Amino acid sequence: MAVMTDELGIRRGHALRAAVDRGLVGEHEPVVGLLDVTGIERSTAELRAAFATPGVAVTHTFAVKAASLVPVLALLGELGLGAEVASPGELALARAAGIPADRIVLDSPAKTAAELREALALGIAVNADNPQELARIDALRAAAPAGSPAAPVGLRVNPQIGAGSIGAMSTATATSKFGVALRDPGALEWVLDAYAERPWMNRLHTHTGSQGVPLELMAAGVREAYELAERINAAAGRQQVEVLDIGGGLPVNFGSDADEPGFAAYADLLRAEVPGLFDGRYGLVTEFGRSLLAKNGTVLARVEYAKSAGGRAIAVTHAGAQVATRTVFVPEAWPIRVLALDPKGREKSGDPVVQDVAGPCCFAGDLVARGRELPRLAAGDHVALLDTGAYYFSTHFAYNSLPRPAVHAFTAHADGAVDFAPVRVAQTEAELVAESGGGLPRLRRGV
Repeated sequence: MAVMTDELGIRRGHALRAAVDRGLVGEHEPVVGLLDVTGIERSTAELRAAFATPGVAVTHTFAVKAASLVPVLALLGELGLGAEVASPGELALARAAGIPADRIVLDSPAKTAAELREALALGIAVNADNPQELARIDALRAAAPAGSPAAPVGLRVNPQIGAGSIGAMSTATATSKFGVALRDPGALEWVLDAYAERPWMNRLHTHTGSQGVPLELMAAGVREAYELAERINAAAGRQQVEVLDIGGGLPVNFGSDADEPGFAAYADLLRAEVPGLFDGRYGLVTEFGRSLLAKNGTVLARVEYAKSAGGRAIAVTHAGAQVATRTVFVPEAWPIRVLALDPKGREKSGDPVVQDVAGPCCFAGDLVARGRELPRLAAGDHVALLDTGAYYFSTHFAYNSLPRPAVHAFTAHADGAVDFAPVRVAQTEAELVAESGGGLPRLRRGV
C-alpha cells in the first residue's frame, strides 16, 4: 500500500507541474480537472481482482453519476466495466461511450414510461423501484413486439438496516425513498408474490453503501438481499433469481493517499458474512463509482488574491462551490485535502499558517478549507484539491454562471514526462449564453 501511495503522489506531482508549465491552468482557464489514467487502470484492476471467484460471473458497472464524462466511461468500458445509469442523460452518455447494452443497468426511483420502454427495447437490465413501476413494466412487456429482447428485470429492495454517518447518503434507512421497504407491514409478502407471479423476473437488487457507511452495514444489507433471494428461489422450486445486484458505495478515505478500506477488504468481508454469494449459484453485479475515481483525480486552481480579515489569512482561488459543492455546503461530511503550490505548480514549503481557502462564488461560505494550516499562499500561487476524481469536476454547480472547467487525463512516466489528453473542453462564454436562452426571441412586455 505504501509503495502504491508513494507512486500516486509522485504521478500527481509530475502532472501538477506539467499542467502549469504547459498553460493548462492560467488566467483564461484558472481551474481545471486532472485525471490519472494509470491510477484508474489500477483501481479497476483491484476491483476485478477483489471479486474474482472461479465459477462466479461478475459484472462490474460504473455509477455514471460519479463521472459523467464520455471519454472516462469509454476508458472504463475498455477495461471491462459496464455502466449503472439513473437518467436518460446518463444512458445517452453510456451509449455514446460504446458501453454494450448487456453491461448497462438502469436504476432510478422516478423512471418514466419512455425510459423504461427504451431500456427494455435495448435489452438493458432494469431494477424496478416500486410496485407501480413493476406494473408499468408488465404493461410494456405485454405491448412489446414479438421477438423483442428479453431484458433482465429485477426489483430493488430496501433492507431498512440503518444509516451511516451522512444521513443524506444513507439509502437503507426506515424511510429511504429507494426500493421496496422490506420491513414495512406486508412488504415481504408482496415481494414474494411479485416474483411468484413473474417467473421471468430473475434479478434482485439492493444498495446499502455510500460515503459514511461502514463495511459491516454494507455487508448486512447484501446478506438481507441474499437471504431474500434464497427464499424466492425456494418458493419457486428453481433458481428464479439468478443475479444479485449488490450496488456500490464503498466509502473513500479523504484523509490521506491511502486507498482504504479498499475493494479487497469489502469482498473478503462479503465472503465471510455471505459465503453463498460466491458459491457459483448467483451472478453478481456491482455499481461502484466514487471509490474507483476519487483518488485518481485532482482539481487544480490558481490563487487570484491573498488577503486577511480579522487576523485570518484568506487565499481567494478559482475552485469553490461550482466544483466542490458538497465540500462547501457540508464541510464536516465532505472535507478534502488541499495542497499549497507555488506559481510553477510545485508543492510549497515553509511554516504553516492558519488560513481559509476560498472559492470565486459570491457568497461568504464559499470555502473549500476553513482554518487550515498550510504554507502561506500568495497571489499567483496554485492550490490542488485532492481526491476529487469523482463528482467534483463532473457534477458542476452553475452558481454565478461560472463555466464548467476543462478536464484533462494524464499519464505520468517514470522519467517525469507527462502526456495529457482532453476529456472535456472548458465551457465558453458563448455556450453559457446559449444555455441560458441567449439565442431565443426576446420576451415582450405583457406576454
